[in-house]
This record gives sequence, structure tokens and C-alpha cells, in this order.
Amino acid sequence: MPLKTITNQTIALAGIAQACSLVHHLATTGKVDVVALESSIGSLLKIDAASVVDVYGDLSGIQYGLRELDQQLGGKLVRSPEQARYAAQLVYLQRQLDKHPEMLLNIQAGICKAQTQAEQFGILHANVQANLADLYHGSISTLQPRIMVIGDQQYLGVQNTVNRIRTLLLAGIRAALLWRQCGGSRWKLLLFRKKIQNEARFLLTQV
Repeated sequence: MPLKTITNQTIALAGIAQACSLVHHLATTGKVDVVALESSIGSLLKIDAASVVDVYGDLSGIQYGLRELDQQLGGKLVRSPEQARYAAQLVYLQRQLDKHPEMLLNIQAGICKAQTQAEQFGILHANVQANLADLYHGSISTLQPRIMVIGDQQYLGVQNTVNRIRTLLLAGIRAALLWRQCGGSRWKLLLFRKKIQNEARFLLTQV
């Protein structure tokens, strides 16, 4: 199956939307959809996926993101400015990462280590998330502009929540890379906005 299809581009965008929405909800409510969280973290560990959808296991793993994408693309006004800002910054930072091959190698090594941990303890284990969070903090967060997550300090002051947020931002970088690999670009999103929304709605009927 060709890589650069509207289906694959929609799934990749849903991956970005899913990560950004989970970050927003963690930062503002301290709560998270556990199924979507596990799928997004799992996407980081799927280095050699057989297909784009396989990065998230199957369509059910990206269902949350497809709904978010549909809602974000459906209105004339931005439904969640914070989520839109996170998404735009992730796409930009992923392009910046290409200019730092040594950092990219360090991230790949860190993800391989996390894979081994996840096999032993499970994807949602605190140690796995802590190590992925440290990986993000020591790499992506050193690039400019640094993503500033807005939320309630009672949640942002909890280390486990911070670890989940950083891990999800790293998953967002993974989805942004997937978006580019599938032929995604800013002009394509502008020109095919309705087509992408319709594809997201179609994919939701297939879950």
C-alpha cells in the first residue's frame, strides 16, 4: 500500500491531535483517557511497524485522536487554541530535529531502552514513562521554541503527570514525523482540510 495517501496522512494527524489533547487534559484536569494514553506511548515503541495504522495497533488505538481531529477541523473557530499551538510547535520542532542527527540517534537509543523496559514492566509502568520523559527533557525540550504547557499548577506540580505530558509530547513528535513521511505539509492541510475531515469521519465508522 502506498505511504503517501489521504488515509495515512489523516491517521498521522490524528496521532498529533491525540497527543496534544491528552497533554491538555492532563495539564488542566489531571485526568487522561488511559486507552489513548497507552496507544500514544505505544506508538513511540513501534519502530518497525508494518503500516501507518499499525503504529497505533489498529484504528481503535487512534479513535480518540480521530474524534479530536474531526472536531478541530469542523469549526470556523479553533476549538482549543492550546491544543492547536502544541500541534503547530510539534510539527515545527520535528523539522528542527532533522538538523540534529546526534540528538536523533540519542532518542532512538533511548526508545530502544524503553522498549526493553516496556516488555518487562508494561507500557504504562511509571519507570517506562519516567525514562521517556527524561529522554524528551534532554532532547526536544532543548530546541527552540520550547513548548510551554499551560494548565493548573496542582496537576503540573505532580511528577507523574509531568512525566506523562513529556512522554506524550515525544509521541507527538513521532506522529509529526509520520505526517511528513506520509507526504503531509502545511499547504496540504490547508488545501485538503475538508477531505481530511471526511476521511477522519469515515475511519471512525470503521472502528
